[in-house]
Amino acid sequence: MGFLRNWWNRVAKKEDPFAEDEEAVSDEEILDREATDFADEIQRKRYVTRCLEQMKEALFNVESLSAEYNQVTAYLTDMEEIEALPEEERERLNANARAISSLEDDREKYLRKSGRMSEEKFRLMEKNEPDIEEARKKLADAEEYQELIRKDLRRLDSEKHTYRYRRAELRAALENTKGMAVICICALAAGLLMLLILQAGFGMDTQIGYILLAAAAAVVIMLLYLRHSEAAKELERVNRLMNQLILLQNKVKIRYVNNTNLLDYLCLKYGVSGSEELEQLWEQYMKELKEREKYHQTSAELDYYQSELVKQLRRLRIKDPDIWLHQTVAIIDNKEMVEIRHGFIMRRQKLRKQMEYNKELADSARDEIKSLVSEYPQYAQEILAMVSKYDN
Repeated sequence: MGFLRNWWNRVAKKEDPFAEDEEAVSDEEILDREATDFADEIQRKRYVTRCLEQMKEALFNVESLSAEYNQVTAYLTDMEEIEALPEEERERLNANARAISSLEDDREKYLRKSGRMSEEKFRLMEKNEPDIEEARKKLADAEEYQELIRKDLRRLDSEKHTYRYRRAELRAALENTKGMAVICICALAAGLLMLLILQAGFGMDTQIGYILLAAAAAVVIMLLYLRHSEAAKELERVNRLMNQLILLQNKVKIRYVNNTNLLDYLCLKYGVSGSEELEQLWEQYMKELKEREKYHQTSAELDYYQSELVKQLRRLRIKDPDIWLHQTVAIIDNKEMVEIRHGFIMRRQKLRKQMEYNKELADSARDEIKSLVSEYPQYAQEILAMVSKYDN
């Protein structure tokens, strides 16, 4: 209410460029007559010019103040007309004013509301609205698939590490069998040499020793061969599985890259970081859409009631009906109307005082010129010519 009253006062109390504070105006507006030598043409003309300028300026101020005075009077007359309306007509006027006031409040609440969706995001959602449902599903599916791919990559990486460890074990086993074979050959050679020394040097019967040595060598060689063969076959199988695993891992990585590119594109297209944010943005958009539809509906209703109010005021011969569109509270609240009328009355009194003051200045200057014509008839033609020229 206070805001509306302040606005009305600003309309009613327009700055008057010609109004002056009376205390700031000198009582001696005209040049000192006694100090002027009227026989001197320069002083005489300067004195008459000053009188004419004062008169013209004062009359101009009176004209400007009169326009403002008439406008203020028109506002006061409009208020009286409104307050004097018949009860039925006044109730219809109040109904329109209440509707306008309520709709303006609703619109202001929407405009002041915090956390509203930015225009950029709203336009983005509006542009993609036909495809948004499919995009939400596609983005959610892509994120779910991305997580599955990550799990597959982690599993494949774990299996690859396992096979690498097994391959290292098998290679070590092959190296061990080779070393054991060398040791066995050396042991066999040492055994043969010992048997030969016993047989040749000591004449001992070493036939059983040869048989046992040959049997032991055969068993050891057989065991080493079997172990080496098994390790070699196992290594070949592990290498084959490693190659298959690497191929599979490469395929999964390609899927991961393609899916990541799809996610990046969708996020860039809709200005989000993921499906969750897109979901929130969509919900915010739907809410904002409803609020904007309500705002436009409110604006349309406001235009209708404002038009009805102006039509009614024009029909009632209110001089300035448009100004009441911004002062509906005064129509509804009689106390507000009284305060505004009081402000206008004070303004009109001030204007009247200023007008009277300027009229006095103009009359004083006019009388001074007439007095000069009477007292100095020898300069009458010159003074009247200056007056005529100044009027033109």
